[in-house]
Amino acid sequence: MDSNRRSGDDFSLKPKARKILVVEDDPALSEILEDFLTDSGYETHVVNEVLDIHSLLEKLHPDLVILDYLLPVVNGGELCSQIKRNQLTCGLPVIMFSAYQKVLFSIGDYGCDVFIPKPFDLTDLLEKIEEYMI
Repeated sequence: MDSNRRSGDDFSLKPKARKILVVEDDPALSEILEDFLTDSGYETHVVNEVLDIHSLLEKLHPDLVILDYLLPVVNGGELCSQIKRNQLTCGLPVIMFSAYQKVLFSIGDYGCDVFIPKPFDLTDLLEKIEEYMI
């Protein structure tokens, strides 16, 4: 045994928790998502509105973004478009959800990787997240 190492020391490296940014303005759903994703092993950051998505992404460095479509300041579709148009963030997976699926699709394609209509099952959301957390 290495004389510098005490018995019982664990030097194994734990993998860093994957980060998810959630933009959702409904306080109840925000809390549910934060608790569920944290319990599922993800480092979760929830905000209720975003003025500058790129400064937030630069600060948090998430591995995946979840956006509600209807938000108070800038809608999730526009935020998704900003992420996907930027060369530095275009590869960042974005999951968008909305209760207004038909309206959303009639307005245009925002480039999200996954769209989930509300209401949704949390296990379905987790499956979609895990598909992109390779």
